[in-house]
Amino acid sequence: MAIDTVPPLIYAQLNYLLTHSPLPIKVEHMWSGSKNNGLLDRFTLLIPFCLDYIKWDVIYNALYPLMAPDIIFGPEDESFRPFPVSGEEGDLKSPKNSLSDWNCKDPTRLLSLILELRDLYMTYQRKRVGDVDDERVKFELSTIFPREGIEMYMTSGVEKTEEVRFAVPLLDMDINKMVTGCPWRHQQKIFLQVIFPVGRKYMSASAAPRLKLVSSPELKALFSIEDFRLPAWLDGMCMAEYLPILEEMLQTQIVDGVASIDVRRKFIAALAPLFGRPVEADPVRILVYSLLHGWIKQKADLSLLCLPGLLQKGNISGFLWSVYVFVVIMSYLLIFAISRKKQEDNAEVHPPTMVHFSLPLQFPKQYPALMLQSSQHFNSSSAPIKSPILTDFPWSPRWESSEMAERFFDYLVEECLNFKKYCNESQIQLR
Repeated sequence: MAIDTVPPLIYAQLNYLLTHSPLPIKVEHMWSGSKNNGLLDRFTLLIPFCLDYIKWDVIYNALYPLMAPDIIFGPEDESFRPFPVSGEEGDLKSPKNSLSDWNCKDPTRLLSLILELRDLYMTYQRKRVGDVDDERVKFELSTIFPREGIEMYMTSGVEKTEEVRFAVPLLDMDINKMVTGCPWRHQQKIFLQVIFPVGRKYMSASAAPRLKLVSSPELKALFSIEDFRLPAWLDGMCMAEYLPILEEMLQTQIVDGVASIDVRRKFIAALAPLFGRPVEADPVRILVYSLLHGWIKQKADLSLLCLPGLLQKGNISGFLWSVYVFVVIMSYLLIFAISRKKQEDNAEVHPPTMVHFSLPLQFPKQYPALMLQSSQHFNSSSAPIKSPILTDFPWSPRWESSEMAERFFDYLVEECLNFKKYCNESQIQLR
């Protein structure tokens, strides 16, 4: 969004909406309402609703920026009239709303307007679902009426299959408070999407609806939604019976996920005596940057060096983000220096070697994956030479964290020597 092409008053309101909205509202595109001035005074907003997005066009007029914008809803919502005009539907006077006392100099007004319209749209969709001529939907609606926060949506149209969608928030628990040092800005939520077809008389009244579990992206640090197996929808079941079963299973997963974070933290703490104490760490995802001064014991002397931004997703090879649905990454730069030990053979200088630790969510039940990366050897594409994923190290989930760290240290001392030979051979082949 180019600031110089958006009128200042409009820019102030749009910028406030994008930075202060409790919902992740997005701008799909912007355009100008005039061919002459080229000022961007119109835009399409993508507004989260019922685990999807609704598109609303916001129409300002750059020539009259003091005026309130017009809002154009989607073609399937022609009957949605949130602000009745005077005398409509028995009203003798238009009710007060966000447009009735518009103040263009107040940057909060557009956000207030959109949130108010979204609340009215929620009421509108609830009424549409309630008017559906389908006994199954009416029954399901009556059973979940006491639950708060449910959003629903009625899809219809010539090219669309008529169906009712429910977005049901699950687990009446504060997940953020369960995670020590929680970095999340918004409350983490899990929803069940339930979709019922409408008007299919030939279908069994007790047939299972389409179900899908959806969560906020940050919650993947606790457990994988994609790997969670939904309980079976038994014959004759309704949502009021299904939801408690699902929530009990989810609560167990959440508790186990929180415990897993603590286990990963203990493992990292156990690495400190050998690999250096972290100077920066993500408290949930365990993204660690380490720096160690001096020498480390064992067969070769190792020291760790911190590189700023080393663990940004764009700087790490793709396998670390695809092997696991969520990967907790530790990255250490191991610099092999001249051994202090008095040996008969000449001391050998080893090149700097990057070692990536990838910890799965089920750690330590599932073992980590490691990858070595040279900082001095490059392939024909000028990319650092990397090893295949290493999984042949000694491992037992029953070991204490200190023993895991010791075993990793011993393994890496030998493996880095083998990796050096691999890098040298690769360089020879490129000559």
